[in-house]
Amino acid sequence: MDLRTQRLHDLIRSCLQGQETAYKELFDLFSPKMLALCHRYAKDKYEAEDWLQEGFIRAFNNLKSFKFEGSFEGWLRRIMINNALRNLNKPARKNTFAGLEQYLDPGVDAQVLHSLAAEEIINVVNKLPDGYRTIFNLNVVEGYSHKEISELLGINESTSRSQLVKAKRALRNKLRKLLKLAV
Repeated sequence: MDLRTQRLHDLIRSCLQGQETAYKELFDLFSPKMLALCHRYAKDKYEAEDWLQEGFIRAFNNLKSFKFEGSFEGWLRRIMINNALRNLNKPARKNTFAGLEQYLDPGVDAQVLHSLAAEEIINVVNKLPDGYRTIFNLNVVEGYSHKEISELLGINESTSRSQLVKAKRALRNKLRKLLKLAV
């Protein structure tokens, strides 16, 4: 085990012993990456920050279930993703997979991405409808298969595939419009 992993495991053990400074250190260590993850699913910065806090509360409450096998970051990431999905499935956010055809536009130039800054692309992704953004992030960013997505969201694999196709089309359309405005 390398020194960094050993230090992380010591920090986790300190949390399990109830040392508040260890909780803060663990939060400070992982919160930037986990906030970025939450922001990919949330509608805005404030919602992402709320989900980050909820996710860390869940992680800290379940820290004893971390078996010190595999990556702690992967374990924490899974909790954050599940928390984001739980929030997306709240009654006020239901029906995000229907009625989104207005965002589609066929025939888009793939070279659009080369002319935009990463931050602009992230902003465009964040403006996609919840259903599209969720499927896009789970598949393209997080690397989940359509089978895994279908299980996580309680939808058919074919729904996941079609939503991803639609999300990519919508993203290309929005990026193309952004590029035209920038020129």
